Amino acid sequence: MNDPRSAPLRARVTGPVAAVLLVLAAVLLALAATGVLQTADTATAVGLAADRVPGVTVVALIVTEIGNTVGSTAVGLVGGAVLALRGRAAAGLCLAATPPVASVVFTVLKQLIDRPRPPAELQVTFIANESLPSGHATMVAAAWTALVLALWPVLRSRGRTLLTAFAVLWAGAVGFSRLYLGVHWLSDVLAGWTLGAALAFTGVTVLSLVLARRTRRPDTAAA
Repeated sequence: MNDPRSAPLRARVTGPVAAVLLVLAAVLLALAATGVLQTADTATAVGLAADRVPGVTVVALIVTEIGNTVGSTAVGLVGGAVLALRGRAAAGLCLAATPPVASVVFTVLKQLIDRPRPPAELQVTFIANESLPSGHATMVAAAWTALVLALWPVLRSRGRTLLTAFAVLWAGAVGFSRLYLGVHWLSDVLAGWTLGAALAFTGVTVLSLVLARRTRRPDTAAA
């Protein structure tokens, strides 16, 4: 129970990162919502649409389907269940809860900001609902960042490197697929990645603070 390798990362490590990411996400959302980034967004969308290759488009469609909300939620649920079965119920609950929380957050933000999608002529598969932030990018960043943070204390250096590298590459692939298919602006994806990672770090920080408080209570009672 007191094995440091089974404990979550400390709040003093994850807390500052969570704060920085939350601020950065807020800035990106504000800039995108006000149109400050629209020139770069439009140039990226038009450029990718002009350079599409049929084979790459098929791959992008597959990646975007696997990396959807359901897929990212499954990562959290399966990972959380495994952690719970291995005696790390609190970390498992945090991991399982992160994607659903991220889903609620990005859905509310989409409705509040109500940013239009790229024009239909730029989209491979037409989507008409709100654009900012990208739900795919938010969810994949939230789920895989939470997984990395949950497993970090129990992995060796090589395992940490491999898992982190895969998480970054997969999140990058899912986000890029949304751009390549023309269903999101670049700033939608950047804001989604940042928001998802911020929510994961925030969740782990809260978990660490709660567990630390519970640990202090018995010590205080014994004293």
